[in-house]
Amino acid sequence: MYREEWSAEKNQEVFGKCANPNWHGHNYNLFVTVKGEITHATGYLIDLKELKEIINEHVIEKLDHKNLNLDVPFMAGKMASTELLTIEIFNQLKGPIEAYEGVFLHSVRLFETENNSAEYFGD
Repeated sequence: MYREEWSAEKNQEVFGKCANPNWHGHNYNLFVTVKGEITHATGYLIDLKELKEIINEHVIEKLDHKNLNLDVPFMAGKMASTELLTIEIFNQLKGPIEAYEGVFLHSVRLFETENNSAEYFGD
């Protein structure tokens, strides 16, 4: 995380060890929660195989082994913080998930580390 218009000192002060003009990386864990009425004939809200395919197509394939600052169109011009990434992932998933009748995207939670995460509910 680095803002070119700031001095190296200010970047260090604000972003700490994440202040690096040449970027840095993380291995994230993503949790997606949906809500709605369960279909009693199937016993589920959405087939988890289909949900996995949506997540893979709209998020994982776009982010995996990519530089968020350079290679991910939906992050263009945005600071690659966990909070903003969580919001943008939510935005990528909302339409495809809610294309299923009665299925709603409830939240996206993204873990940057075991103890640090951000969660977004579309508010």
